[in-house]
Amino acid sequence: MAESAFREIRSRGGKGNVTEVRMRIGKNEVVLPESVIHLLEGILHNMADGKSVSLLPSEAIMSTQKAAQILSVSRPHMVQLLESGQIPFTKAGSHRRIALSDLMTYKETARARRKKNLDLLAKQAQELDLGY
Repeated sequence: MAESAFREIRSRGGKGNVTEVRMRIGKNEVVLPESVIHLLEGILHNMADGKSVSLLPSEAIMSTQKAAQILSVSRPHMVQLLESGQIPFTKAGSHRRIALSDLMTYKETARARRKKNLDLLAKQAQELDLGY
């Protein structure tokens, strides 16, 4: 149901037009801009797939455990990434703290590096006629 509602919302907004949804809560009207509609759509799709969803403010500071969960790595591996200087961090006493913005920068850089390496491997496989 939610998917068809989002499909209808998207179809009503033409290219370059701002799509918004108006909701009435009691006597108050709330307007949801296009960016919120896309966010809600993503949240509902992930929840429908059985995935957990977390919302964090962009200036969030987190523990090594939470950062490891976001990257889907172990906490010891996360600590190695921090100590090797790949991701900036601060210390609060003996605890390492990571800014979400730094974590997401690392995640995007790692994704781009993986894509580049996979493209290179695919190109080599084609040149060697390996049937891929």
